[in-house]
Amino acid sequence: MATNINEAEFKAIIKAAEDWPRADTGNTDFGYGTAGFRMRADLLDYVVFTVGLVASLRSRKCGGNAIGIMITASHNPADDNGVKIVDPMGEMLVSEWEPYATAMANARTPDKLRNCFIQIIQNAQVHDHNARKVIFARDTRPSGARLVRALKAALEATNTEYVDYGILTTPQLHYLVKATNTEKMDKPYGEVSEEGYYKKMGKAFNEAIKRATKPPSSPVTVDCANGVGAPKMKKLLEYLPKDILKINVVNDKIESAKDLNFQCGADYVKTSQRVPKDFDGKPYDRWCSLDGDADRIIYYFVEDGSVFRLLDGDRIATLAASFIGDLVRKSGLEDAITIAIVQTAYANGASTKYVEQTLKLKVEFTNTGVKHLHHVAAMKDIGVYFEANGHGTILFSERAQKAMRKHQPQSPAQMEALETLRALTDLINQTVGDALSDFLLVETILAHKEWTVREWLSTYTDLPNKLAKVLVSDRSAYKSVEGTAERRLLTPKPVQPRIDAIVSKYRDGRCFVRASGTEDAVRVYGEAGEVYDTEDLVGKVCEFIGGLGGGGGGGMSDSVGPAGRLGGESGAYQTQMLRESGLGRDLREPQAGE
Repeated sequence: MATNINEAEFKAIIKAAEDWPRADTGNTDFGYGTAGFRMRADLLDYVVFTVGLVASLRSRKCGGNAIGIMITASHNPADDNGVKIVDPMGEMLVSEWEPYATAMANARTPDKLRNCFIQIIQNAQVHDHNARKVIFARDTRPSGARLVRALKAALEATNTEYVDYGILTTPQLHYLVKATNTEKMDKPYGEVSEEGYYKKMGKAFNEAIKRATKPPSSPVTVDCANGVGAPKMKKLLEYLPKDILKINVVNDKIESAKDLNFQCGADYVKTSQRVPKDFDGKPYDRWCSLDGDADRIIYYFVEDGSVFRLLDGDRIATLAASFIGDLVRKSGLEDAITIAIVQTAYANGASTKYVEQTLKLKVEFTNTGVKHLHHVAAMKDIGVYFEANGHGTILFSERAQKAMRKHQPQSPAQMEALETLRALTDLINQTVGDALSDFLLVETILAHKEWTVREWLSTYTDLPNKLAKVLVSDRSAYKSVEGTAERRLLTPKPVQPRIDAIVSKYRDGRCFVRASGTEDAVRVYGEAGEVYDTEDLVGKVCEFIGGLGGGGGGGMSDSVGPAGRLGGESGAYQTQMLRESGLGRDLREPQAGE
Protein backbone atom coordinates (compact mmCIF):
# COMPACT_ATOMS: atom_id res chain seq x y z
CA MET A 1 0.00 0.00 0.00
CA ALA A 2 1.33 3.45 -0.90
CA THR A 3 2.22 5.42 2.20
CA ASN A 4 1.61 8.81 0.59
CA ILE A 5 4.53 10.07 2.67
CA ASN A 6 7.04 12.71 1.71
CA GLU A 7 10.46 11.43 2.86
CA ALA A 8 11.87 14.96 3.00
CA GLU A 9 9.05 15.92 5.32
CA PHE A 10 9.71 12.97 7.56
CA LYS A 11 13.43 13.78 7.80
CA ALA A 12 12.47 17.29 8.83
CA ILE A 13 10.13 15.88 11.50
CA ILE A 14 12.85 13.64 12.99
CA LYS A 15 15.36 16.49 13.01
CA ALA A 16 12.88 18.83 14.72
CA ALA A 17 11.90 16.16 17.26
CA GLU A 18 15.50 15.99 18.51
CA ASP A 19 14.97 19.34 20.22
CA TRP A 20 11.81 18.13 22.00
CA PRO A 21 12.56 14.65 23.40
CA ARG A 22 9.87 12.65 25.15
CA ALA A 23 9.99 12.78 28.94
CA ASP A 24 10.97 9.54 30.63
CA THR A 25 7.74 8.25 32.19
CA GLY A 26 8.76 4.60 32.43
CA ASN A 27 5.86 2.39 31.42
CA THR A 28 3.31 5.16 31.87
CA ASP A 29 1.58 6.15 28.64
CA PHE A 30 -0.23 9.37 27.86
CA GLY A 31 -3.87 9.32 26.75
CA TYR A 32 -5.95 11.73 24.69
CA GLY A 33 -9.39 12.23 26.23
CA THR A 34 -12.17 14.83 26.39
CA ALA A 35 -9.69 17.43 27.67
CA GLY A 36 -7.01 16.35 25.21
CA PHE A 37 -3.72 15.71 27.01
CA ARG A 38 -3.31 17.17 30.48
CA MET A 39 -0.45 16.67 32.91
CA ARG A 40 2.51 18.35 34.57
CA ALA A 41 3.84 20.96 32.18
CA ASP A 42 7.39 19.58 32.26
CA LEU A 43 6.13 16.36 30.63
CA LEU A 44 4.37 18.05 27.72
CA ASP A 45 7.01 19.29 25.28
CA TYR A 46 7.15 16.16 23.11
CA VAL A 47 3.41 15.61 23.47
CA VAL A 48 2.67 19.08 22.09
CA PHE A 49 5.14 18.45 19.29
CA THR A 50 3.29 15.28 18.27
CA VAL A 51 -0.07 17.05 18.54
CA GLY A 52 1.23 19.50 15.95
CA LEU A 53 1.98 16.57 13.63
CA VAL A 54 -1.49 15.09 14.14
CA ALA A 55 -3.17 18.46 13.55
CA SER A 56 -1.28 18.87 10.28
CA LEU A 57 -2.49 15.46 9.13
CA ARG A 58 -6.02 16.21 10.32
CA SER A 59 -6.09 19.43 8.29
CA ARG A 60 -5.02 17.53 5.18
CA LYS A 61 -7.72 14.95 5.83
CA CYS A 62 -10.27 17.77 6.15
CA GLY A 63 -9.42 19.19 2.75
CA GLY A 64 -7.14 21.96 3.98
CA ASN A 65 -9.60 23.38 6.50
CA ALA A 66 -7.99 25.00 9.51
CA ILE A 67 -7.58 22.84 12.60
CA GLY A 68 -7.28 24.44 16.03
CA ILE A 69 -4.90 23.69 18.89
CA MET A 70 -5.43 25.07 22.39
CA ILE A 71 -2.74 24.90 25.05
CA THR A 72 -4.46 25.05 28.44
CA ALA A 73 -5.12 23.12 31.63
CA SER A 74 -8.39 24.83 32.52
CA HIS A 75 -8.97 24.66 36.29
CA ASN A 76 -5.67 22.93 37.13
CA PRO A 77 -2.82 24.58 39.06
CA ALA A 78 -0.39 26.75 37.12
CA ASP A 79 2.38 24.12 36.96
CA ASP A 80 0.12 21.84 34.93
CA ASN A 81 -0.71 22.33 31.29
CA GLY A 82 -2.47 20.54 28.47
CA VAL A 83 -3.19 20.56 24.77
CA LYS A 84 -6.22 19.67 22.67
CA ILE A 85 -7.24 19.67 19.02
CA VAL A 86 -10.27 21.50 17.63
CA ASP A 87 -12.01 20.25 14.47
CA PRO A 88 -13.07 22.49 11.53
CA MET A 89 -16.47 23.62 12.81
CA GLY A 90 -15.14 24.45 16.25
CA GLU A 91 -16.11 21.08 17.69
CA MET A 92 -13.91 18.66 19.62
CA LEU A 93 -11.65 16.29 17.72
CA VAL A 94 -13.65 13.35 16.38
CA SER A 95 -13.26 10.29 18.57
CA GLU A 96 -11.84 8.22 15.68
CA TRP A 97 -8.72 10.40 15.73
CA GLU A 98 -8.13 10.27 19.51
CA PRO A 99 -6.20 6.94 19.23
CA TYR A 100 -3.96 8.51 16.58
CA ALA A 101 -3.05 11.37 18.93
CA THR A 102 -2.49 8.90 21.76
CA ALA A 103 -0.26 6.64 19.65
CA MET A 104 1.87 9.56 18.43
CA ALA A 105 2.40 10.88 21.96
CA ASN A 106 3.56 7.42 23.06
CA ALA A 107 6.00 6.82 20.19
CA ARG A 108 9.24 6.61 22.17
CA THR A 109 11.76 6.24 19.31
CA PRO A 110 12.24 7.80 15.85
CA ASP A 111 11.28 4.49 14.23
CA LYS A 112 8.05 4.29 16.22
CA LEU A 113 7.28 7.92 15.42
CA ARG A 114 7.79 7.19 11.72
CA ASN A 115 5.62 4.07 11.86
CA CYS A 116 2.87 5.96 13.67
CA PHE A 117 2.94 8.79 11.17
CA ILE A 118 2.71 6.35 8.26
CA GLN A 119 -0.08 4.37 9.93
CA ILE A 120 -2.21 7.48 10.35
CA ILE A 121 -1.70 8.40 6.71
CA GLN A 122 -2.70 4.89 5.62
CA ASN A 123 -5.58 4.26 8.03
CA ALA A 124 -7.13 7.71 7.69
CA GLN A 125 -6.35 7.89 3.94
CA VAL A 126 -4.62 11.24 4.22
CA HIS A 127 -3.51 12.80 0.94
CA ASP A 128 -0.12 14.45 1.17
CA HIS A 129 -0.83 16.96 -1.60
CA ASN A 130 -3.69 18.59 0.35
CA ALA A 131 -3.17 22.00 1.92
CA ARG A 132 -2.74 22.12 5.68
CA LYS A 133 -3.45 24.94 8.14
CA VAL A 134 -3.44 25.16 11.93
CA ILE A 135 -4.44 28.02 14.22
CA PHE A 136 -3.58 27.98 17.90
CA ALA A 137 -3.62 29.89 21.17
CA ARG A 138 -2.71 29.40 24.83
CA ASP A 139 -3.84 30.53 28.25
CA THR A 140 -1.76 32.54 30.75
CA ARG A 141 0.38 29.71 32.17
CA PRO A 142 4.12 30.44 32.08
CA SER A 143 4.82 27.08 30.40
CA GLY A 144 2.63 28.04 27.45
CA ALA A 145 5.34 30.05 25.68
CA ARG A 146 7.75 27.10 25.69
CA LEU A 147 5.08 24.69 24.51
CA VAL A 148 4.20 27.01 21.64
CA ARG A 149 7.80 26.71 20.45
CA ALA A 150 7.45 22.92 20.40
CA LEU A 151 4.22 23.23 18.45
CA LYS A 152 5.71 25.61 15.89
CA ALA A 153 8.63 23.23 15.38
CA ALA A 154 6.21 20.45 14.36
CA LEU A 155 4.18 22.73 12.09
CA GLU A 156 7.26 24.10 10.34
CA ALA A 157 8.68 20.60 9.88
CA THR A 158 5.45 19.55 8.13
CA ASN A 159 5.30 22.74 6.07
CA THR A 160 1.98 23.63 7.69
CA GLU A 161 0.60 27.15 7.44
CA TYR A 162 -0.24 28.46 10.90
CA VAL A 163 -1.57 31.47 12.77
CA ASP A 164 -0.52 32.13 16.38
CA TYR A 165 -3.32 34.01 18.15
CA GLY A 166 -1.35 34.41 21.36
CA ILE A 167 -3.28 34.37 24.61
CA LEU A 168 -7.01 33.59 24.29
CA THR A 169 -9.76 31.82 26.17
CA THR A 170 -10.45 28.29 24.96
CA PRO A 171 -13.89 29.26 23.54
CA GLN A 172 -12.34 32.15 21.60
CA LEU A 173 -10.03 29.69 19.85
CA HIS A 174 -13.02 27.47 19.03
CA TYR A 175 -14.81 30.55 17.66
CA LEU A 176 -11.84 31.45 15.46
CA VAL A 177 -11.59 27.94 14.01
CA LYS A 178 -15.21 28.00 12.88
CA ALA A 179 -14.99 31.62 11.71
CA THR A 180 -11.90 30.80 9.64
CA ASN A 181 -13.50 27.82 7.93
CA THR A 182 -16.82 29.55 7.21
CA GLU A 183 -15.35 32.89 6.11
CA LYS A 184 -16.20 32.35 2.44
CA MET A 185 -19.58 30.70 3.03
CA ASP A 186 -22.96 32.36 2.53
CA LYS A 187 -23.41 32.61 6.31
CA PRO A 188 -19.99 33.10 7.92
CA TYR A 189 -19.88 32.43 11.67
CA GLY A 190 -18.17 35.72 12.42
CA GLU A 191 -15.26 38.01 11.68
CA VAL A 192 -11.93 36.14 11.78
CA SER A 193 -10.26 38.01 14.63
CA GLU A 194 -10.37 38.29 18.38
CA GLU A 195 -12.10 41.63 17.94
CA GLY A 196 -14.69 39.91 15.76
CA TYR A 197 -15.59 37.69 18.71
CA TYR A 198 -16.25 40.73 20.91
CA LYS A 199 -18.19 42.48 18.17
CA LYS A 200 -20.47 39.50 17.67
CA MET A 201 -21.09 39.06 21.41
CA GLY A 202 -21.62 42.75 22.02
CA LYS A 203 -24.03 43.23 19.15
CA ALA A 204 -26.06 40.16 20.08
CA PHE A 205 -26.21 41.15 23.76
CA ASN A 206 -27.44 44.64 22.90
CA GLU A 207 -30.12 43.13 20.70
CA ALA A 208 -31.16 40.46 23.20
CA ILE A 209 -31.41 42.67 26.27
CA LYS A 210 -32.92 45.81 24.79
CA ARG A 211 -36.48 44.52 25.17
CA ALA A 212 -36.06 43.75 28.86
CA THR A 213 -38.45 45.87 30.95
CA LYS A 214 -35.60 47.25 33.02
CA PRO A 215 -31.90 46.52 33.47
CA PRO A 216 -30.61 44.60 36.50
CA SER A 217 -30.89 46.75 39.62
CA SER A 218 -27.64 45.49 41.14
CA PRO A 219 -24.13 44.94 39.77
CA VAL A 220 -22.66 41.48 39.16
CA THR A 221 -19.17 40.52 40.33
CA VAL A 222 -17.12 38.17 38.16
CA ASP A 223 -14.34 36.06 39.71
CA CYS A 224 -11.95 35.34 36.84
CA ALA A 225 -9.80 32.75 38.68
CA ASN A 226 -6.71 34.92 38.03
CA GLY A 227 -6.73 33.45 34.55
CA VAL A 228 -7.14 34.39 30.92
CA GLY A 229 -10.81 35.25 31.46
CA ALA A 230 -9.80 38.43 33.31
CA PRO A 231 -8.26 40.43 30.44
CA LYS A 232 -10.77 39.03 27.97
CA MET A 233 -13.74 39.96 30.17
CA LYS A 234 -12.35 43.49 30.48
CA LYS A 235 -11.96 43.66 26.71
CA LEU A 236 -15.53 42.44 26.24
CA LEU A 237 -16.80 45.23 28.50
CA GLU A 238 -15.74 47.74 25.86
CA TYR A 239 -18.43 46.31 23.57
CA LEU A 240 -21.25 46.22 26.14
CA PRO A 241 -23.66 49.03 27.09
CA LYS A 242 -22.32 50.61 30.29
CA ASP A 243 -25.71 51.97 31.33
CA ILE A 244 -27.42 48.55 31.33
CA LEU A 245 -25.08 46.12 33.04
CA LYS A 246 -22.69 46.99 35.86
CA ILE A 247 -19.84 44.45 36.11
CA ASN A 248 -17.08 44.21 38.70
CA VAL A 249 -14.08 42.06 37.77
CA VAL A 250 -12.10 40.43 40.61
CA ASN A 251 -9.33 37.83 40.83
CA ASP A 252 -7.63 39.26 37.77
CA LYS A 253 -3.95 38.85 38.77
CA ILE A 254 -2.74 37.06 35.63
CA GLU A 255 0.86 38.12 36.22
CA SER A 256 1.05 35.88 39.31
CA ALA A 257 1.12 32.22 38.20
CA LYS A 258 0.71 30.89 41.74
CA ASP A 259 -2.67 32.62 42.02
CA LEU A 260 -4.19 30.88 38.99
CA ASN A 261 -7.23 28.90 40.20
CA PHE A 262 -5.93 29.18 43.79
CA GLN A 263 -8.90 29.31 46.16
CA CYS A 264 -10.98 30.93 43.44
CA GLY A 265 -12.61 30.12 40.13
CA ALA A 266 -15.52 27.91 39.13
CA ASP A 267 -13.93 24.59 40.10
CA TYR A 268 -12.94 25.79 43.57
CA VAL A 269 -16.34 27.28 44.33
CA LYS A 270 -18.23 24.26 43.01
CA THR A 271 -16.18 21.53 44.66
CA SER A 272 -15.56 23.25 47.98
CA GLN A 273 -19.07 24.73 48.21
CA ARG A 274 -17.77 28.06 49.43
CA VAL A 275 -17.08 31.55 48.18
CA PRO A 276 -13.70 32.39 46.63
CA LYS A 277 -10.81 33.95 48.49
CA ASP A 278 -11.28 37.66 49.33
CA PHE A 279 -15.04 37.47 48.72
CA ASP A 280 -16.66 40.66 50.04
CA GLY A 281 -20.22 40.29 48.80
CA LYS A 282 -23.18 41.32 50.88
CA PRO A 283 -26.21 39.05 51.32
CA TYR A 284 -27.93 38.41 47.97
CA ASP A 285 -25.24 40.12 45.89
CA ARG A 286 -24.89 38.35 42.53
CA TRP A 287 -21.50 36.68 41.98
CA CYS A 288 -20.17 34.28 39.38
CA SER A 289 -16.87 32.48 38.80
CA LEU A 290 -15.09 31.45 35.61
CA ASP A 291 -12.47 28.74 35.41
CA GLY A 292 -8.87 29.21 34.29
CA ASP A 293 -9.54 29.05 30.54
CA ALA A 294 -13.03 30.60 30.73
CA ASP A 295 -15.13 27.76 29.35
CA ARG A 296 -17.15 27.25 32.55
CA ILE A 297 -19.22 29.51 34.75
CA ILE A 298 -21.22 29.10 37.93
CA TYR A 299 -23.24 31.65 39.93
CA TYR A 300 -23.68 31.91 43.70
CA PHE A 301 -24.55 34.23 46.57
CA VAL A 302 -24.78 34.27 50.35
CA GLU A 303 -27.88 34.68 52.46
CA ASP A 304 -28.05 36.36 55.84
CA GLY A 305 -25.78 34.50 58.24
CA SER A 306 -23.26 33.80 55.43
CA VAL A 307 -25.20 30.77 54.19
CA PHE A 308 -23.72 29.81 50.83
CA ARG A 309 -26.09 29.21 47.90
CA LEU A 310 -24.91 27.75 44.61
CA LEU A 311 -26.45 28.30 41.17
CA ASP A 312 -24.54 25.73 39.14
CA GLY A 313 -24.75 24.27 35.64
CA ASP A 314 -28.06 22.54 36.38
CA ARG A 315 -29.51 25.91 37.38
CA ILE A 316 -28.15 27.65 34.29
CA ALA A 317 -29.61 24.94 32.06
CA THR A 318 -33.08 25.19 33.61
CA LEU A 319 -32.98 29.00 33.53
CA ALA A 320 -32.02 29.02 29.85
CA ALA A 321 -34.53 26.33 28.86
CA SER A 322 -37.33 28.16 30.66
CA PHE A 323 -36.56 31.45 28.91
CA ILE A 324 -36.03 29.98 25.46
CA GLY A 325 -39.17 27.88 25.82
CA ASP A 326 -41.15 31.04 26.62
CA LEU A 327 -39.69 32.83 23.60
CA VAL A 328 -40.55 29.93 21.29
CA ARG A 329 -44.15 29.97 22.52
CA LYS A 330 -44.50 33.77 22.46
CA SER A 331 -43.14 33.96 18.92
CA GLY A 332 -45.65 31.36 17.70
CA LEU A 333 -43.07 28.69 16.89
CA GLU A 334 -44.11 26.05 19.41
CA ASP A 335 -45.40 23.73 16.66
CA ALA A 336 -42.27 24.16 14.54
CA ILE A 337 -39.46 23.88 17.11
CA THR A 338 -38.91 21.47 19.99
CA ILE A 339 -36.55 21.96 22.93
CA ALA A 340 -34.71 19.32 24.93
CA ILE A 341 -32.37 19.44 27.91
CA VAL A 342 -29.51 16.95 27.89
CA GLN A 343 -28.20 15.78 31.27
CA THR A 344 -25.87 13.17 32.71
CA ALA A 345 -26.65 10.95 35.68
CA TYR A 346 -24.85 13.47 37.90
CA ALA A 347 -27.53 16.13 37.32
CA ASN A 348 -29.49 16.74 40.50
CA GLY A 349 -32.76 14.80 40.44
CA ALA A 350 -34.69 17.90 41.51
CA SER A 351 -33.58 19.70 38.34
CA THR A 352 -34.79 16.82 36.19
CA LYS A 353 -38.18 16.80 37.91
CA TYR A 354 -38.46 20.59 37.48
CA VAL A 355 -37.74 20.36 33.74
CA GLU A 356 -40.20 17.55 33.15
CA GLN A 357 -43.04 18.56 35.48
CA THR A 358 -42.88 22.37 35.55
CA LEU A 359 -41.23 23.37 32.27
CA LYS A 360 -42.88 20.45 30.44
CA LEU A 361 -39.74 19.85 28.42
CA LYS A 362 -38.06 16.59 27.42
CA VAL A 363 -34.91 15.46 29.24
CA GLU A 364 -32.39 13.28 27.42
CA PHE A 365 -29.73 11.43 29.39
CA THR A 366 -26.29 10.54 28.11
CA ASN A 367 -22.98 9.24 29.38
CA THR A 368 -20.72 11.52 31.38
CA GLY A 369 -18.54 13.87 29.34
CA VAL A 370 -19.06 17.02 27.31
CA LYS A 371 -18.56 15.23 23.99
CA HIS A 372 -21.51 12.94 24.75
CA LEU A 373 -23.73 15.84 25.82
CA HIS A 374 -22.81 17.92 22.78
CA HIS A 375 -23.47 15.05 20.39
CA VAL A 376 -26.99 14.44 21.71
CA ALA A 377 -27.82 18.16 21.93
CA ALA A 378 -26.77 18.61 18.30
CA MET A 379 -29.50 16.20 17.21
CA LYS A 380 -32.29 18.37 18.69
CA ASP A 381 -33.99 21.45 17.27
CA ILE A 382 -32.75 23.33 20.30
CA GLY A 383 -30.51 21.32 22.64
CA VAL A 384 -29.59 22.73 26.05
CA TYR A 385 -26.76 21.08 27.96
CA PHE A 386 -24.71 22.05 31.00
CA GLU A 387 -22.70 19.86 33.28
CA ALA A 388 -23.14 20.65 36.96
CA ASN A 389 -19.64 22.18 36.91
CA GLY A 390 -20.92 24.99 34.66
CA HIS A 391 -19.55 23.76 31.33
CA GLY A 392 -22.19 23.84 28.63
CA THR A 393 -23.96 25.68 25.86
CA ILE A 394 -27.12 25.70 23.74
CA LEU A 395 -27.23 24.38 20.19
CA PHE A 396 -29.68 25.70 17.59
CA SER A 397 -30.02 23.31 14.67
CA GLU A 398 -30.10 24.57 11.11
CA ARG A 399 -33.72 23.44 11.00
CA ALA A 400 -34.59 25.62 14.00
CA GLN A 401 -32.70 28.62 12.64
CA LYS A 402 -34.42 28.25 9.27
CA ALA A 403 -37.81 28.19 11.03
CA MET A 404 -36.86 31.41 12.85
CA ARG A 405 -35.79 33.10 9.62
CA LYS A 406 -38.93 32.12 7.69
CA HIS A 407 -41.49 32.71 10.45
CA GLN A 408 -43.88 35.61 9.92
CA PRO A 409 -44.98 37.01 13.32
CA GLN A 410 -48.65 37.83 13.70
CA SER A 411 -48.33 40.57 16.31
CA PRO A 412 -45.81 43.04 17.76
CA ALA A 413 -45.43 40.74 20.78
CA GLN A 414 -44.55 37.81 18.53
CA MET A 415 -42.07 40.01 16.66
CA GLU A 416 -40.31 41.04 19.89
CA ALA A 417 -40.02 37.43 21.06
CA LEU A 418 -38.76 36.30 17.66
CA GLU A 419 -36.11 39.03 17.46
CA THR A 420 -34.86 38.19 20.95
CA LEU A 421 -34.72 34.50 20.04
CA ARG A 422 -32.74 35.25 16.89
CA ALA A 423 -30.30 37.37 18.90
CA LEU A 424 -29.65 34.44 21.23
CA THR A 425 -28.38 32.32 18.34
CA ASP A 426 -25.50 34.81 17.97
CA LEU A 427 -25.05 35.52 21.67
CA ILE A 428 -24.55 31.84 22.53
CA ASN A 429 -21.25 30.31 21.44
CA GLN A 430 -22.53 27.14 19.83
CA THR A 431 -19.12 25.60 19.20
CA VAL A 432 -18.33 24.92 22.86
CA GLY A 433 -19.19 25.95 26.39
CA ASP A 434 -18.11 29.59 26.77
CA ALA A 435 -18.11 31.32 30.15
CA LEU A 436 -18.23 34.84 28.68
CA SER A 437 -21.10 33.96 26.33
CA ASP A 438 -22.99 32.07 29.04
CA PHE A 439 -22.47 35.01 31.41
CA LEU A 440 -24.17 37.38 28.98
CA LEU A 441 -26.96 34.86 28.43
CA VAL A 442 -27.70 34.56 32.16
CA GLU A 443 -27.64 38.33 32.64
CA THR A 444 -30.01 38.76 29.68
CA ILE A 445 -32.47 36.25 31.09
CA LEU A 446 -32.43 37.67 34.61
CA ALA A 447 -33.08 41.14 33.18
CA HIS A 448 -36.02 39.92 31.10
CA LYS A 449 -37.51 37.96 33.98
CA GLU A 450 -36.73 40.77 36.46
CA TRP A 451 -35.32 38.12 38.76
CA THR A 452 -32.77 38.39 41.52
CA VAL A 453 -30.72 35.40 42.61
CA ARG A 454 -33.45 34.67 45.17
CA GLU A 455 -36.12 34.10 42.53
CA TRP A 456 -33.70 32.04 40.48
CA LEU A 457 -32.88 29.77 43.43
CA SER A 458 -36.54 29.37 44.37
CA THR A 459 -37.48 27.52 41.16
CA TYR A 460 -36.69 24.19 42.84
CA THR A 461 -34.82 22.79 45.85
CA ASP A 462 -31.79 20.61 45.20
CA LEU A 463 -31.82 17.15 46.72
CA PRO A 464 -28.94 16.51 49.14
CA ASN A 465 -26.32 14.52 47.24
CA LYS A 466 -23.03 12.78 47.84
CA LEU A 467 -20.21 11.51 45.68
CA ALA A 468 -17.78 8.83 46.94
CA LYS A 469 -14.92 6.77 45.57
CA VAL A 470 -14.27 3.10 46.38
CA LEU A 471 -11.01 1.40 45.41
CA VAL A 472 -11.46 -1.87 43.50
CA SER A 473 -9.05 -4.43 42.08
CA ASP A 474 -10.52 -4.35 38.56
CA ARG A 475 -12.57 -1.37 37.46
CA SER A 476 -13.24 -3.02 34.08
CA ALA A 477 -15.57 -5.43 35.89
CA TYR A 478 -17.99 -2.54 36.45
CA LYS A 479 -19.92 -2.21 33.20
CA SER A 480 -23.05 -0.13 32.75
CA VAL A 481 -26.18 -1.31 30.98
CA GLU A 482 -26.13 0.05 27.44
CA GLY A 483 -28.60 2.89 26.93
CA THR A 484 -29.02 3.77 30.61
CA ALA A 485 -26.57 6.71 30.59
CA GLU A 486 -24.44 4.84 33.16
CA ARG A 487 -27.27 4.84 35.70
CA ARG A 488 -27.50 1.04 36.02
CA LEU A 489 -24.81 -1.62 36.27
CA LEU A 490 -24.74 -4.78 34.18
CA THR A 491 -21.79 -6.32 36.05
CA PRO A 492 -20.77 -7.37 38.65
CA LYS A 493 -24.13 -9.11 38.86
CA PRO A 494 -24.76 -8.71 42.63
CA VAL A 495 -24.27 -4.93 42.72
CA GLN A 496 -27.32 -3.45 40.94
CA PRO A 497 -29.91 -5.56 42.83
CA ARG A 498 -28.24 -4.53 46.10
CA ILE A 499 -28.28 -0.86 45.09
CA ASP A 500 -31.97 -1.14 44.23
CA ALA A 501 -32.73 -2.70 47.60
CA ILE A 502 -30.83 0.01 49.48
CA VAL A 503 -32.35 2.89 47.49
CA SER A 504 -35.89 1.62 48.07
CA LYS A 505 -35.62 2.47 51.77
CA TYR A 506 -35.14 6.23 51.28
CA ARG A 507 -37.53 8.96 50.18
CA ASP A 508 -36.45 10.38 46.80
CA GLY A 509 -33.52 7.95 46.88
CA ARG A 510 -31.31 7.50 43.84
CA CYS A 511 -27.86 5.97 43.49
CA PHE A 512 -25.61 4.77 40.70
CA VAL A 513 -22.09 3.38 40.38
CA ARG A 514 -19.71 3.89 37.47
CA ALA A 515 -16.10 2.94 36.87
CA SER A 516 -13.42 5.59 37.14
CA GLY A 517 -11.82 6.57 33.86
CA THR A 518 -8.31 6.79 35.26
CA GLU A 519 -7.76 4.54 38.28
CA ASP A 520 -8.91 1.26 39.82
CA ALA A 521 -11.89 2.73 41.59
CA VAL A 522 -15.59 3.26 41.14
CA ARG A 523 -17.62 6.42 41.74
CA VAL A 524 -20.73 6.16 43.88
CA TYR A 525 -23.27 8.98 43.54
CA GLY A 526 -26.39 9.14 45.69
CA GLU A 527 -29.32 11.43 46.47
CA ALA A 528 -32.13 11.33 49.01
CA GLY A 529 -34.71 13.64 50.52
CA GLU A 530 -32.67 14.33 53.68
CA VAL A 531 -28.98 14.95 54.30
CA TYR A 532 -28.58 12.10 56.79
CA ASP A 533 -30.39 9.70 54.45
CA THR A 534 -28.02 10.63 51.64
CA GLU A 535 -24.99 9.95 53.85
CA ASP A 536 -26.46 6.63 54.95
CA LEU A 537 -27.45 5.52 51.43
CA VAL A 538 -24.02 6.21 49.91
CA GLY A 539 -22.24 4.72 52.90
CA LYS A 540 -24.15 1.45 52.63
CA VAL A 541 -23.48 1.11 48.90
CA CYS A 542 -19.77 1.85 49.43
CA GLU A 543 -19.56 -0.72 52.21
CA PHE A 544 -21.20 -3.37 50.02
CA ILE A 545 -18.80 -2.74 47.11
CA GLY A 546 -15.84 -2.64 49.45
CA GLY A 547 -16.84 -6.02 50.83
CA LEU A 548 -16.92 -7.74 47.44
CA GLY A 549 -13.22 -8.51 47.70
CA GLY A 550 -12.30 -5.90 45.13
CA GLY A 551 -10.80 -3.31 47.42
CA GLY A 552 -12.55 -0.54 49.33
CA GLY A 553 -12.15 0.59 52.88
CA GLY A 554 -11.21 4.09 51.83
CA GLY A 555 -11.80 6.72 49.24
CA MET A 556 -13.07 10.20 48.64
CA SER A 557 -16.45 11.85 48.69
CA ASP A 558 -17.97 15.21 48.03
CA SER A 559 -21.30 15.95 49.66
CA VAL A 560 -23.64 18.81 48.91
CA GLY A 561 -26.90 19.67 50.65
CA PRO A 562 -29.42 22.37 49.80
CA ALA A 563 -27.79 24.78 52.26
CA GLY A 564 -24.17 24.06 51.38
CA ARG A 565 -21.41 21.64 52.20
CA LEU A 566 -21.83 18.64 54.46
CA GLY A 567 -18.95 18.08 56.83
CA GLY A 568 -17.55 15.12 58.68
CA GLU A 569 -16.89 11.58 57.56
CA SER A 570 -19.10 8.69 56.56
CA GLY A 571 -17.74 5.42 57.91
CA ALA A 572 -14.35 4.78 56.41
CA TYR A 573 -14.95 7.21 53.56
CA GLN A 574 -13.04 10.38 54.30
CA THR A 575 -14.60 13.56 52.92
CA GLN A 576 -12.43 15.19 50.32
CA MET A 577 -13.15 17.54 47.45
CA LEU A 578 -13.50 16.01 44.01
CA ARG A 579 -13.01 17.62 40.67
CA GLU A 580 -15.13 17.55 37.58
CA SER A 581 -18.54 17.00 39.10
CA GLY A 582 -17.96 13.31 39.61
CA LEU A 583 -14.79 12.42 37.80
CA GLY A 584 -12.68 13.25 40.85
CA ARG A 585 -9.32 12.79 39.16
CA ASP A 586 -5.95 13.93 40.28
CA LEU A 587 -5.18 15.55 36.95
CA ARG A 588 -1.62 16.31 38.01
CA GLU A 589 -0.74 12.85 36.74
CA PRO A 590 -0.89 11.87 33.05
CA GLN A 591 -4.56 11.07 32.45
CA ALA A 592 -6.92 10.23 29.65
CA GLY A 593 -8.70 13.56 29.86
CA GLU A 594 -11.72 14.94 31.64
